[in-house]
Amino acid sequence: MAQVAILPDRSRFPGTGERGRARELAARLPRLVLEARRVATSLAHGIHGRRRAGPGESFWQFRPFTSGESASRIDWRRSARDSKLYVREREWEAAQTIELWIDRSVSMAFASSLARAPKVERAIVLGLALADTLVAAGERVGCLGLLAPRASRHISEQIAEALAADVAGADRDLPPAAPLRQRSEPLLIGDFLVPLQDIEETISFIASNGARGHVLLVVDPVEETFPFSGQTELIDPESGARLHLGDAAGWGEDYRRRFQAHREGLRAILTRYGFTLTVHHTDRPASEAALRVLTLLASRRNGGA
Repeated sequence: MAQVAILPDRSRFPGTGERGRARELAARLPRLVLEARRVATSLAHGIHGRRRAGPGESFWQFRPFTSGESASRIDWRRSARDSKLYVREREWEAAQTIELWIDRSVSMAFASSLARAPKVERAIVLGLALADTLVAAGERVGCLGLLAPRASRHISEQIAEALAADVAGADRDLPPAAPLRQRSEPLLIGDFLVPLQDIEETISFIASNGARGHVLLVVDPVEETFPFSGQTELIDPESGARLHLGDAAGWGEDYRRRFQAHREGLRAILTRYGFTLTVHHTDRPASEAALRVLTLLASRRNGGA
């Protein structure tokens, strides 16, 4: 039978072990996924801009001067090196940012013997690894309510430090209600084991300015399958309430039905507000979920649903 445990409070704060595993995971991820899609569609974003001419501050390329253009556009220094006239084109930058949120509430400290890692550890590793990978691909990444979006090579360390200092945030099981700009994409990682009404209120507020995002749902296999039988004691890690079951197997079917109904309700809410849902089981490799999220982000950049 599967064994379960509730980790100590310190497990909900990122340490050097999680950061090291996050860097290892980021290094293994195909960093070219976003770049390949961007090249294929002539689309870039964030600090790399969209690789096309337009208003912006970053230099893109020189091109030959065309008859009929304003002479003020000529770059005389570059033209002096050749017998031709050249125009300096700038890149059109449409800043895109990812706003990350990682659930570190008490329910995330749940772990079973069937899982490769506790939910909270897996959520932190996934969040930091995705932040590293996205910045390397040209995105700006921030931590919702904690860290302003940035394109820093040390983004995983900066987010980990922000999480470690956010003691109050470790008791929050939903992201802070903060509307985002249209060009910002929230990436929310957690178990979302809260009433659907509360989830809808939060997602509605986040999306109030038209922002669409992604939810990465972290699930321990025991939570989904309820593989218990005989005398069993259930404990609510949030409230400490206890429930003694004479025959846990008799509760299994009803539990699984309610769990699935909650999942479908969550999916319906996210679909309604233009969010995607990725379900990750902690008995599976973290790279599977990370790759799917990267693919969804790239698809969104390409105009996909």
